[in-house]
Amino acid sequence: MTEPLFDELIHPSTRLSLMATLTAADWAEFGYLKEQLGLSDSALSKQLATLEEAGYVTTERRLSGTRRKVRARLTDTGRTAFQGHIAALQEIIAEAAGRPDGS
Repeated sequence: MTEPLFDELIHPSTRLSLMATLTAADWAEFGYLKEQLGLSDSALSKQLATLEEAGYVTTERRLSGTRRKVRARLTDTGRTAFQGHIAALQEIIAEAAGRPDGS
C-alpha cells in the first residue's frame, strides 16, 4: 500500500492533470500532452520543467527529420509521489464523508 503524502508540488490542477496523464503512458509526446491538457507550448514547457527539476519527470529531446520532438515520462520517484498524493486525497475525501477509515 502506498503511504499517503500530500504533495504541494503536484497539487495544482495543471500539474496534477499532467502527472495523471503520464501515469497512463510509458512515454508521452509533447504534442499529445499539449492537446490533452489544453495548454500552450510555454505553459506545458514550464510545468514539465518544474516537475523535471523535482525529479518527478524526465524528458527526452530528439530530432525527427528536421523537427525537434520532445517526449516525457514519469520517473519512479514521480510515480511514487503521485500515488502518495492520490492516497492522501482519498484520505481527505473519506474523512470529509465521515469515514476516517476509508470504508
